[in-house]
Amino acid sequence: MKRILSFLLIVLLACTATAALTSCSEMETIVLNVYNWGEYISDGSEDTLDVNAAFEAYYLETYGVKLEVNYTTYASNEDLYAKLKSGATGYDIIIPSDYMIQRMISEDMLETLNFNNIPNYQYISESCRGLFYDPQEKYSVPYTYGMIGVIYNAARVDEADVGGWDLLWNPKYSGQILQFNNSRDAFGSAMYYAGIDPNTTDMTEWQKALDLLVTQKVLVQSYVMDEVFNKMEGEEAAIAAYYAGDYLSMAENNENLAFYYPTDEEGNYVTNAFIDAMCIPKGCKNKEAAERYIDFMLSKEVAIANAEYVYYASPNRLVYEDADYIDYIGEEGMEILYPSHMNFKEMYSTYAYRNLSTEMLQEVNVLWEKLKIDSSTVGNGIYIACAVILVFLIAYAIFSYVQKLRHRRYYW
Repeated sequence: MKRILSFLLIVLLACTATAALTSCSEMETIVLNVYNWGEYISDGSEDTLDVNAAFEAYYLETYGVKLEVNYTTYASNEDLYAKLKSGATGYDIIIPSDYMIQRMISEDMLETLNFNNIPNYQYISESCRGLFYDPQEKYSVPYTYGMIGVIYNAARVDEADVGGWDLLWNPKYSGQILQFNNSRDAFGSAMYYAGIDPNTTDMTEWQKALDLLVTQKVLVQSYVMDEVFNKMEGEEAAIAAYYAGDYLSMAENNENLAFYYPTDEEGNYVTNAFIDAMCIPKGCKNKEAAERYIDFMLSKEVAIANAEYVYYASPNRLVYEDADYIDYIGEEGMEILYPSHMNFKEMYSTYAYRNLSTEMLQEVNVLWEKLKIDSSTVGNGIYIACAVILVFLIAYAIFSYVQKLRHRRYYW
């Protein structure tokens, strides 16, 4: 009897221990949903650091908790906003641009951050802190920054034509020009070209920009976001306005590509300056783990790996002061990403996109839809088609009438 009781006790303890371990395992498994731009993190390809896998290993080692990063991407700020606004929940980390962060803050879409979990924030440059989109530094941590410039194929574009925004409207390169496939940047390019404030609330100015984009449309091969990489590297197109960091990535795969920031007559840069920052959206299920992820992204090895992979300027001094990083980016790359003669904070305060009111955004979206539908072109096409059909019907009617007359004569 004692043996039987002992055996039963052992079985009971074993079952209890198994159940406890299973329960612990289930409780300690965290899924962290990260929603980011495409090609915007070091992912382990070509012997680079796999940042998400490294964070999973770091989290298990540091906190004794199993964590899995579920990583998905979007193509534009507007896509991100629409996804979240449609009711999509469960995201723990997002990395929008400044004007979109400002909008999300105004619509109570972001969590305030606990910076006790983000001690590496101390390494963020003062030039990227306290800016208009998050003046109290409560909702975001800068990830990258930069400016928009013009990428062109030097083997197909005359040097005499480069330097300003007008290259994107040059009929000499019809069918070889790419334009942004998002309203803010597309309208921005037209506004900088025309000397219009991209944050104006005067709809007549936005209409002028639309008129320029309509004029440009007959020259445009395609409206793109991430597709710009294949098109420019593969020489399907010759000209594209895009983000400076992406030029450095493309230039690695095509030595014919060149770059410049559009300037005014005095040689001053006239283009958008932007910051993308890490945020936690409302509805996040793992806020503490998300804050630890942000802090991990600011650690030296990881921050350098990301900066080298995405080729955008880093606001983290552990990156831009590192000798190996400087050597990796090279002299041309450092001058493009961190122009020595430019005060970024001053440039940013002048040319960065601000959030527009809901009413303004609705009106801008209407203009954008008009451009994409291109009612004028469609209308002309319809008129031409109708005219052709009408001529055909008249000709057919005349032909039928003549045939009837011949038929009557024959039998008369």
